[in-house]
Amino acid sequence: MAQFNNWCISVDQPVGNHHRRVMTGQAGNLAVGIQATAAIVPAHYASEEQMARALARLGKPMAAALIEGKLPTTKQIRSGDLGEIYATEWIDAHSGGYRAPIKRLRWKDHRNMAMRGDDVIGILQDAQSQRLHFLKTEAKSRAALTAQVLTDARAGLDKDGGLPSAHALSFISARLLELHNLPLADAIDDALLKHGIPPQNVKHLLFTFSGNAPDALLTTSLQAYPGSINQWGIGLRVEGHAAFIGAVYDRVIANANNP
Repeated sequence: MAQFNNWCISVDQPVGNHHRRVMTGQAGNLAVGIQATAAIVPAHYASEEQMARALARLGKPMAAALIEGKLPTTKQIRSGDLGEIYATEWIDAHSGGYRAPIKRLRWKDHRNMAMRGDDVIGILQDAQSQRLHFLKTEAKSRAALTAQVLTDARAGLDKDGGLPSAHALSFISARLLELHNLPLADAIDDALLKHGIPPQNVKHLLFTFSGNAPDALLTTSLQAYPGSINQWGIGLRVEGHAAFIGAVYDRVIANANNP
C-alpha cells in the first residue's frame, strides 16, 4: 500500500451531496512517501509471480533488468502512471470496500505510452444480492493542476452516460479469467450482458496528483456537476511534484539493483 497516512495530512469536506478529500504530503515525511511508493510500483508493472520467476531462473541482475525495462522513461508518462497507481492504491485502502481488481499498467502496449480507456474502475460486490457496484475513476497528474484538466476528467467520467464503458469492463473480465478469478469475471459479464448497470450502482472518483493545491479546483468541479451520480474528489498534493516522481522511479531502480 502507498501508506498515505504515514506521510500525508488528510482534510475531508462535504461539497453538497458529494465528498472532497485533500491529502497533502508533509515536507518532513516525503522520504517516507518515496520509499512507500517505490515499494509498490514494481507490482503495478509486473506480477509478483513474474518477478519471482525471473529472480529464481535468471538471478537478481536479470530480474532487475526486467523491472527496469517495464518502467516508463519519459517524465510525462511517469507522472500519468503514478497518478493512476495512487488512485488504484487509494481505492484499495480508503474507499470503503471498493477494490481495483487488476493493475492495468501490466498490460501497457509500450512503457512510454499511456493506457487507453477508463483509468481505473473500483468494484464492490454486494454480499447479499451479489450485484456489483462500480467506482468509475479518472486520474490526473500535473505539476500545476488547472480547471481545464478537471474539465477533461469530467468529460471522461461523463462518457457512456456516466457508466463504466463496456470495453473497459470486458477488458477487466478477460484479465480476471487469465488470473483465475472466475466468480468476479462472471459477475462483471452478468452486469454487462444480463442485468445492466443502473446509475445508482455507480459512483465517480476524480483523483488528482499535483504540485499545487487542488482544494478550490476540486470544490468548483464538484459544485458544477449537474448529474445524479455521487461524486468523490480526492486530491494528493506534493510540493516538488516532478522531483518527487523522479525520486520514486530512481528508488524503484535502486531497490531492484540492490544485492
